[in-house]
Amino acid sequence: MGHSEAAKRGLAPFSRAGSPGHDGWVTQPVRPEDIRASDTERELVQQWLQRAHGDGSLDLAEFDARLVRTWQAKTRGELAALTADLPSTPVQSAVVVVPTPEPVKSSGGRKALRVLTTIWMSVSALNFALWLLVGLLGGEGFVHPWFLWVSVPAGAVLGAIWLSTGMSASRSTRPAP
Repeated sequence: MGHSEAAKRGLAPFSRAGSPGHDGWVTQPVRPEDIRASDTERELVQQWLQRAHGDGSLDLAEFDARLVRTWQAKTRGELAALTADLPSTPVQSAVVVVPTPEPVKSSGGRKALRVLTTIWMSVSALNFALWLLVGLLGGEGFVHPWFLWVSVPAGAVLGAIWLSTGMSASRSTRPAP
């Protein structure tokens, strides 16, 4: 009997070479658990084991041992035995209630800008006072106003923020219409 004729009859091949007098085909079908496992099937079992380890169904030692046996497995039956006691789907945790975020208070930005303005004014005043003292006590008179290099750029940025957010001092004290 040839290979194609045996395949038509539903006969499966030997897993080893036949003995003398046999043509290499058996009359009994191969059980599904005795079919050779592929690397793709081993990778699927590995993913299943990783999921079980992540869910807490397997501790690290057992996960490691099963992973080694996964890649040593020859048949689908050996792979099935490695996952027989694991849930088929990951255990769903309890429904997680995500609290809705609280709306942002509009006064927080105004308060931050006021603090930044106070800091800017304090630093500018300190630099001006130092420039004034150096000019009066330095003996060379008033030199280039270097305090402006510190005050003007930061003040310009701060003023632009105040204008772009519409939080000018006059608006913040007016009641809303």
